[in-house]
Amino acid sequence: MTRSAAPPAPPRRIPSITGRLFAAIGLLLLAGGVAITFAAFAYGQQAARDAFDRLLIGAANQISASIAIVDGEPLADLPVSALDLLALAGQDRIVYRIVGENGETLTGYDAPALPEFEYDSLFFDGEFTGEAARFVAVKRQFAERGFSGAVTTIVGHTTRARTALAWDIARNAWLLLAAAGLGMVALAAFAIRSALAPLRRIQEELLARDPHDLTPLDVAVPSELSAVTEAINRFMGRLNRQIEGMQNLISDSAHQLRTPIAALRAQAELAADEPDPDRRERIVARIHNRSVELTRLTDQILNRALIIHRSDSEPHEWVDLRKVAMRAAESFDDGTLFEEGRLRLDLASASAGVIGDRLSLEEAAKNFISNALTHGEGTVAVTVTRHGDHARLAVSDQGKGPPSELLGELGTRFTRGKSGGSGLGLAIARAVATAHHGRLDLGRTDDGRFEIALILPLAAEKTP
Repeated sequence: MTRSAAPPAPPRRIPSITGRLFAAIGLLLLAGGVAITFAAFAYGQQAARDAFDRLLIGAANQISASIAIVDGEPLADLPVSALDLLALAGQDRIVYRIVGENGETLTGYDAPALPEFEYDSLFFDGEFTGEAARFVAVKRQFAERGFSGAVTTIVGHTTRARTALAWDIARNAWLLLAAAGLGMVALAAFAIRSALAPLRRIQEELLARDPHDLTPLDVAVPSELSAVTEAINRFMGRLNRQIEGMQNLISDSAHQLRTPIAALRAQAELAADEPDPDRRERIVARIHNRSVELTRLTDQILNRALIIHRSDSEPHEWVDLRKVAMRAAESFDDGTLFEEGRLRLDLASASAGVIGDRLSLEEAAKNFISNALTHGEGTVAVTVTRHGDHARLAVSDQGKGPPSELLGELGTRFTRGKSGGSGLGLAIARAVATAHHGRLDLGRTDDGRFEIALILPLAAEKTP
C-alpha cells in the first residue's frame, strides 16, 4: 500500500509591505502630531501670557501714573483707559490694589498680598476668589514735601482668557497639522505605490511566462530590487540546469542504451538456439564483452547526471588536486600498472588547492585515465602542476590521439574519435570544468604526447 504524499504546507503569511509602510507612517504622524500638539499648546500658553501680561503692565503703569500727592497723602484716580485695557480679557475677573509706604491698602481689594521686589515691576502668579490669577506689581517712588516713599500698584485678572487663547492656538496648529498629515498620507500612498510598482512588474512577468520558459528575467527594476531579480535568475538557472540534466539523462539513455540492449537480446537468442558448443561459446563471450561495455556506458551516463546535479546541490570545499590525482590513479591500479611503468604519477611539491567537489573532480580524473589506458599507448602520466593563479591536472600518453580536426569537438556528448567510445567521459570532464569555473585543454605536448588537462583557479592555502 503506497503512502500519499503530504500536501504542501500553505505559505506563511506576514503583513504586507504596503500595510507595514502605512502603519509606520501612521505611527510617525501620530507621534509627530502629539509632539506638535504639546509644543503648540506650550507656545500658545507663552504667547497668551506675553499678550495678557502686556495688558496688565499697561493698565498698572497707567494707574500708577495717575497717583498724585494731595495734602501729603497719595490719591489715585483710576483712568478709564486702564479699565479699557483690562476689559480686553472679557472672560476674566479683574482685581487691583494700591498699597502705601507702610503696606496699607489705599484703594482696591485687600488681596492679593504685596510681594517683596527690588525692581520697578514684578509679575507673579496667585489666586483670586479660588481661581488661578496672574498679577503685576508696579512700584512708583515719590519725594515731595508732604510725602516721601513708594506707592505700589497691583493689577491682576484670572487666567480664563489666557487658557482659551492657548487652546485656540493649539487647535489651529492641530488643524493645520491634520491637513498637512492628510496631504502626507496621500503623498505616501503615491510614493509607496510607485516604489512597489517594480514588484508588480516582476509578478506580471512571471505570471505571463510559459511554464517551460526558464530564461532570465529582463525587467527594469531599481538597484534595491536588483538582488531579488538576480536571485530569481540564479534559481531559474539552477532549475534549468537540473531539467536539462534530467532531459540529457533520458536522451542519453534512449540514444545509447537501446541499441546495445537490443544486440544483447539478439545474441542471447542466438546462443539459446545455437547447437554448436564452440560457436555458442564465442557468442557468450561477445555477450559478456557487450555487457561490460554496456555497464561502463551506463555508469558514465549516470555519473554525468550525478556530476551536473552535484554542481548545484553540493557545497564546494578546499580540495588538493594532488590527492584527487592519487585517488583516481589508485582506483585503476591492479598491482601491475605502476610496477610495469604503464601508469606514472608526477605531482607538484606544493599543494594545488582548488574550491570544488572532490567526488566530481575524481570522476573527471578517472575518465582521463580510463581514456588514456583504453585508447592511448605507452606510459600514462598523471601530473599536477601550478601555473600562476591556476592549478593543472593533466593526463598524457604516448599515443597519437585523435585527429587535430576533432580536438575542438571532443568533450561533446557522443563525439567519437577513431578509437570509438561514446564521448561521455570527456563530456563529464567538461561539465566538471564548467561547474568549477575552469576549462578543459586538449592537445599535444612539446615531446609529442597527447594530453588532456583540467585547469582550475587556485584557492588560498587551507589553514589547519
